[in-house]
Amino acid sequence: MKIAVLGSGVIGTSTAWWLRQAGHDVMVIDRESGPAQETSRANGGQISVSYSEPWANPQAPLKLARWLFKDDSPIVFRPRFDPRQWWWGLQFLRECLPGRLAPNIRAMVRMSEYSRGTLQAMRAELGIDYKHLERGILNFYRDQAEFEDSQRMAGVMRDFGVDRRIVTPEEIIQLEPALAPVRQSIVGGDYTAEDESGDVYLFTKALAEQAERAGVEFRFSTQLSRLVSSGGRVEGAEVIRPDGLYETLRADAYVAALGAYTPWFVSPLGVPCNVYPAKGYSATFDIVDPAAAPTVSLTDSAHKVVYSRFGNQLRMAGTAELSGYSRALNTIRCDNMTRLARELFPSALDFDNVCYWSGLRPTTPSNVPLIGRTKIQNLYLNTGHGTLGWTMGVGSGRALADLISGRRPEPEFPFLGQT
Repeated sequence: MKIAVLGSGVIGTSTAWWLRQAGHDVMVIDRESGPAQETSRANGGQISVSYSEPWANPQAPLKLARWLFKDDSPIVFRPRFDPRQWWWGLQFLRECLPGRLAPNIRAMVRMSEYSRGTLQAMRAELGIDYKHLERGILNFYRDQAEFEDSQRMAGVMRDFGVDRRIVTPEEIIQLEPALAPVRQSIVGGDYTAEDESGDVYLFTKALAEQAERAGVEFRFSTQLSRLVSSGGRVEGAEVIRPDGLYETLRADAYVAALGAYTPWFVSPLGVPCNVYPAKGYSATFDIVDPAAAPTVSLTDSAHKVVYSRFGNQLRMAGTAELSGYSRALNTIRCDNMTRLARELFPSALDFDNVCYWSGLRPTTPSNVPLIGRTKIQNLYLNTGHGTLGWTMGVGSGRALADLISGRRPEPEFPFLGQT
């Protein structure tokens, strides 16, 4: 089949790669000048199977109520005259019901584990260098009550086969000596040795190059205008070419991997897609003292930020703003991130030349992504991965390629259109 993949982030590019491996004729359409220029450009870098847990849980509403309107809080909600924002919020509250937690975690863990294994195999086969580290993920806590609550969730994750091990402050310093200066503020942590980190942008860019050599056609600087449908099928993708002229691109099947923008193009066709952007931030620092910078990927639970080392740089990322589609940087948030990094690693980083970034994470109320066939016969979704796009990305692409090719995907997951 000829298949058009809409979007060239890690999700779209991975989907295109696996579709081509299955023998399909694949074309990728993206409005940017190259792959991974938006949400996949500068995220936190964690392959975090151990934190495949939904934001929505029975404790979330009270916790979020304390954060939502504070500029320096981990999560900010800014109400807008946007029915989709409010519908998303209502569905989020539904997902906080106790009976929803276990199935959501199960789905997220299964896809995350499958994707991590797929990534490891691709790395070995393709030789892609993306500054990856296989040193695990260490989450440290500064609040005793939060640490005790984390032990309950760690137990839940172990029930699903994830070895998220509780560690003492002394073990934390052994795992990551760079945290020694703040030892007195740490009450405990948990550690997953199997998790990894790496630069998703470098990976996606290299994968796109290999996909192009394998025969995938990439059409960059090409703006999708709309999907044209008739008789329950997509008949074409109307685009604006780099020269400014309109063109209708035709294929046998279409994959919408447009991140937070996916609803803009599938909702007019009557396809439900409850995905809303959660804007995240990152700050990238050059390392000036390698011995004082961490090598283990870290999560600071108190502030909901992560740290990953990419060679001679340290990437810090986190926070979430549910405030529409603006990527404008909030100075308060940027300054707060630099302050937190300085408190942890005061001598390790160049704080005078920080590279800030923001991206729109495509988030479902349950944090379970939307992968599979829609009610439109030849239209598929691969979106809604939230903070786990890098964790689930290559596995999602492979699983969807199997579905489109008429094969049963390997992971146990609630794929769309499956009975």
